[in-house]
Amino acid sequence: MSTHAILTPPPAHNEPIHDYVSGSPERLRLQTRLDELRGQRLDVPLVIGGRDVRTGDTKPAVMPHEKDHVLADVHQGGPEHVQQAIDAAASAWEDWSRWPWEERTGVLLRAAELLAGPWRDTLNAATMLGQSKTAHQAEIDSACEAIDFFRFNVEFMHRLYSEQPHSSPGVWNRMEYRPLEGFVFAVSPFNFTAIAANLTSSAALMGNVVVWKPAGTAMLSAYYLMRLFQEAGFPDGVINLVYGSGATIGDAALSSPHLAGIHFTGSTPVFNSMWRTVASNMERYRNYPRIVGETGGKDFIVAHPSADVDALAAAIVRGSFEYQGQKCSASSRVYAPSNLWPKLRERLQEEVATIKMGDVSDFRNFMGAVIDGSSFRTQAEAIEEAKTNAQSDIVVGGGYDDSRGYFVEPTVIETRDPGFRTMREELFGPVVTTYVYDENKWGETLDLVDNTAPYGLTGAVFSEDRAAIDDAREKLRYAAGNFYVNDKPTGAVVGQQPFGGARASGTNDKAGSMWNLIRWVSPRTIKETFTPPRDYRYPFMDAEPDSAGT
Repeated sequence: MSTHAILTPPPAHNEPIHDYVSGSPERLRLQTRLDELRGQRLDVPLVIGGRDVRTGDTKPAVMPHEKDHVLADVHQGGPEHVQQAIDAAASAWEDWSRWPWEERTGVLLRAAELLAGPWRDTLNAATMLGQSKTAHQAEIDSACEAIDFFRFNVEFMHRLYSEQPHSSPGVWNRMEYRPLEGFVFAVSPFNFTAIAANLTSSAALMGNVVVWKPAGTAMLSAYYLMRLFQEAGFPDGVINLVYGSGATIGDAALSSPHLAGIHFTGSTPVFNSMWRTVASNMERYRNYPRIVGETGGKDFIVAHPSADVDALAAAIVRGSFEYQGQKCSASSRVYAPSNLWPKLRERLQEEVATIKMGDVSDFRNFMGAVIDGSSFRTQAEAIEEAKTNAQSDIVVGGGYDDSRGYFVEPTVIETRDPGFRTMREELFGPVVTTYVYDENKWGETLDLVDNTAPYGLTGAVFSEDRAAIDDAREKLRYAAGNFYVNDKPTGAVVGQQPFGGARASGTNDKAGSMWNLIRWVSPRTIKETFTPPRDYRYPFMDAEPDSAGT
């Protein structure tokens, strides 16, 4: 039904962050929900066309910090379930793609309010237990950032729809922003529940339908997020949740002629593989699929000789070790000037030694476990390589233990080789490598930062010298899509710092901005002429007057 009004959605605002201080009501509520989820063993289905689908082939969802504790048995899908999801999405598209934007807005704003209220503890607790996040890291992710995506994407959609062409006299030109023909394949990672919320709902907000494959290490939070979407009012089939291996689900989705787009966050090799698959299938698609991806990073902190050492040390600790360094934006390489290194090294040793690590249900812990055995082995191999390499030393940390959970100590490596592997390759864990450069070689060091790794996601410069900051900003123009001055390179906020990088870090379509939403529409220009011409002839075609002037 059409709305006979030009409506303005409620102004977007960032969700306030709960502190969960001792004795606070929000802390008590969260602790209660943690106990409830820890005490359950759920049977988690696929959700296709609004129906729960149980395949009988299950995979356990475990707690990384207590790897033998099973939180849920999650049914896994196959190619036939992907096809069922595609069919359900196609059926839902006929109606959903024609819903007035105001009605779609209402669904997403309701999701925001449900998550800000009755669903907050559930999503936070599921993220904490299933992905080993502390209360603060879960709160800024599965609550606040997800809510911010819901609210701000509505505002961005309104701005996008308001972008209209100029009309000349007698003509009305307008632009309509159609949903894509087909379905969007959303592939979400383990490290941010909010990313899963955005990859799915942003495309759906624009009138699209979605087949969603979450990471196998974030299945519990995905289940509750799907239930939130259902309660918010997304019609059956608009978002379809299919668990399964990346190859099984991905190959089936990418082979469909109805693939209209890919909304991806994950590793660079996986994204590259998906892009190649799409290219090889081009002849079977009805449209060229939109491909949007945010991938890996080798994010840097570069310090000028004028930098504040205490601020620098705090940024390294927070930027490298919050959520065990498992953020796309986490700092994993540091360039420190020789004049500051002795004091910085001492400060890092002191600060890192105070970090508590363990069960995230114990609110005294700053860190939990890395996500799984594969990540644990990656970190252990890097640490052992640093221990045995003649050019490298362990400054602090270096321990690891997977007897109960996948625990890796926050580790700082110092290397004298700027091309050492841990300066170039993404580890995605609590391991950061520092290279100490000659304080008189600032310009050369900036070139080194720019050229050492193939990524271009986030980076930070620390300096009290404005000229040095400007120099870094210019020379590192393409080294980071999110660039921070005297701040850690993590913690982008929706509506404040649109997120994304280029090079091997993705397509830089800026999640949390209008630039991302524009990828999920297919504009159509409409020209209406009010008094059309009734003769094909133009004035220049009139006959020349004869010599007599008649």
